[in-house]
Amino acid sequence: MTVHPDDPAPNPHATQAQVEAALKDTKLAQVLYHDWEAETYDDKWSISYDERCIAYARGRFDLAVGPAPLPYERALELGCGTGFFLLNLMQGGIAESGSVTDLSPGMVKVALRNAEHLGLDVDGRVADAETIPYDDDTFDLVCGHAVLHHIPDVELALKECLRVLKPGGRFVFAGEPTTIGNIYARRLGQATWKVTTEVTKLPFLSGWRRPQTELDESSRAAALEAVVDLHTFDPDDLEKMAKSAGAVDVKATTEELAAALWGWPVRTFEAAVPEEKLTVGYRMAQYRAWLGLSWLDENVLRKVVPREFFYNAMITGVKPGAAQK
Repeated sequence: MTVHPDDPAPNPHATQAQVEAALKDTKLAQVLYHDWEAETYDDKWSISYDERCIAYARGRFDLAVGPAPLPYERALELGCGTGFFLLNLMQGGIAESGSVTDLSPGMVKVALRNAEHLGLDVDGRVADAETIPYDDDTFDLVCGHAVLHHIPDVELALKECLRVLKPGGRFVFAGEPTTIGNIYARRLGQATWKVTTEVTKLPFLSGWRRPQTELDESSRAAALEAVVDLHTFDPDDLEKMAKSAGAVDVKATTEELAAALWGWPVRTFEAAVPEEKLTVGYRMAQYRAWLGLSWLDENVLRKVVPREFFYNAMITGVKPGAAQK
């Protein structure tokens, strides 16, 4: 595991003054918000590096790309977070070695730690997706999960992806909010947070309430969400953007409608209550519910509901040149 020696150190506890400054500086907000979340991000989003999330990551790749000759030799993840997408794709046979980048030093630190624990061949850089610090024609695959909506100039970032890809190389981005999906997801999340934090003030439910200091810190970080979440996407517009960046073989796909309507309140509730209340049995029950609703989305709703109503968007494209994967 290697990280560039000149990369900055994580800052997991932003001051109020820093938060106020970040409200006017989206890239500072990205760093502060994601440094704050880095050490707890996997728990917050129920991220793991076992068969459950390997299957999820591989499923997103397969849905976006379809059949492809595998594995890719070298892959890059932009906005890696804790490494969820690339590390699970590598375990799922998609890539042999990889590099992770994120604007947040805290996220790069956690991603490299996760890679080391898994025994994966991964290096990392603190980097801006609009100026990727790698040479032209370096990677066979560039990927990302829930990252494009954080980038100020998405088309510029896609052009950078194409620059660092080898001819015929592919980019795959998943987990991006659609414009319609973002509306109902945010409203559900906000309502769930308000109800949960108010109800747990009752004396007989005090054991279900996180310490006020944690709730206050969560609220302070949440204040930056309006700054760090810059875009939502219409699938048609996302395809046009990728083509304008210079990609060929472009395709946008969407998923999760019933699963999102269920999942957003569940995840918000989990963030508002003490960790010890979320038993293994509870987590397995939620996972089974998500699987069932995802089946409904894939096998029923996808056939009758327009793609822009689903919550998650995926986009893939290829750099013109050699034989495509």
